[in-house]
This record gives sequence, C-alpha cells and structure tokens, in this order.
Amino acid sequence: MSTIKEVVKEKYGQAALRVVSGKGSVCCESTPSSCCSGGDPITSDLYDQLQKDELPEAAVLASLGCGNPTALAELKPGEVVLDLGSGGGIDVLLSARRVAPGGKAYGLDMTDEMLALARENQRKSGVTNVEFLKGEIEHIPLPDNSVDVIISNCVINLSGDKQKVLREAFRVLKPGGRFAVSDVVTRGEVPAQIRESILLWVGCVAGALEENEYRDKLAAAGFTGIGLEPTRIYRAEDASSFLNGKGIDIAAIAPLVEGKFMSAFIRARKPQ
Repeated sequence: MSTIKEVVKEKYGQAALRVVSGKGSVCCESTPSSCCSGGDPITSDLYDQLQKDELPEAAVLASLGCGNPTALAELKPGEVVLDLGSGGGIDVLLSARRVAPGGKAYGLDMTDEMLALARENQRKSGVTNVEFLKGEIEHIPLPDNSVDVIISNCVINLSGDKQKVLREAFRVLKPGGRFAVSDVVTRGEVPAQIRESILLWVGCVAGALEENEYRDKLAAAGFTGIGLEPTRIYRAEDASSFLNGKGIDIAAIAPLVEGKFMSAFIRARKPQ
C-alpha cells in the first residue's frame, strides 16, 4: 500500500512543479505522470469555457481529473464542501463560488507541491471561502458530521484502501450529506497485466474498482441512494494512448479493454 502512495505522491508533485515552472499542462509530458497521456482520452474537455474563465490558468493546467463533479453535485449556497485529492484546486475554487454566500470549500491533498500551487491559485482567484488541508484521504483531518457534500475527481481509485476512504467520507458527512464524485471504474474483468502494473495506479487505470464492487463498498460504508452514471466510456484507441510506454503489448491488450474502463459520476447519501 505504501509503495502505491509513494508513487502517487511523487508523480503528482512532479505534475505540480511542471505547471509552476511554466512548462504547460501536466498532460503535455511524453511520459504522463497522471491519469492523462499524449492522447489525453480521460482528462480532455471536462470544463466549459465559462468555468475556465473563472479560474487562474495554472488551476486549469494542473487539472488531472476524469470528470467535472462541480457541474453534477448540485451545490447550494451555504453548504460546506470537501474535495478529496484537490490537486491544483480547480474543483475547490469552482465549488467555493457555488456555495457562496455562507458556504465553504475545503481541499484535501497529501502533496506539498500541489497544496502550494492550489493556495497560489486561490490567491490569484481572490476566492476567500476556501481552506486547503494537508492530509490523506484515508485519514480526513475534519470532525465527524461536518461536511454537506464530498466531491472528488479521479482520486479515490488511486488509494490502496478504498474502503477506508469511503468510511472516512461517511464519517465526516453530516446526516443527509451527499457523496458526489467522478472516478474511473471498470465494467467486467480486466486483464491482469494492467492490474499488476504499479505505474498504472498513477494513470487512474489499474486501481479502478469494478462498478458493482464500488456500489458494494459504498453500501458497506453505510451509504444509501447509490447511483453510478457513466460519463465517458473508453474505447480500444483510448486504451492504446494511456497504455503507451508502460511496457504492455498494446496490440494484444487494447481489444481486451474495449469498453471496460469508463469515467463515471458516482452519487450516494448518508442517511438522515
């Protein structure tokens, strides 16, 4: 478990430094350090221009997500929102505007470089109802029953202990609180070659849960009203782009992953 965490931390730290150094989007590297790659089938076209115009360029360039949870979470003024694995802060800053006035948005990240970037993006944006916290999504540094909505964008699949993440999410949500995350999930059996590659944990692929397993883990944590809505299904050509350079026989593997990976919006609720 710790090896996965160390790899994720290192790669996401490098991604933040790439943006800070002015080298452009984290998805521009020939060897991707996130859940994106040269073809970028997962992270492209997630935010519309109006949303991008609300944010500093660095927040957009540092986005490593697979969806747009702020567009789907139905945030309301006065709510408290927590973003698990907040990265450069794009979803936190968007959420903060939606819960104002009277609401607050927390961002939780374990990577110093991403936290520094997020705080600088907050400064540039002028958004004040935001707080970025250092910590791990398996150990959320907030009290019980303190959050109205939990969002996350392609991060929970990177954890080596997803059940613990979901239990923690349940703990910090208020009764009636909402779980509204974007994540990569799988449908059916996935080739062992992909599951066994540590590098692909950082590519939002090998760590992805099967969709029914995700539902089961949410239920085991205590959630009700569980729903999973595919937002983007990846085809063989997409698989080829994010498997490139990983030491995998793409020609043999790509047909086996046709339609097996998808980005999904996952909803659930903590009972009243």
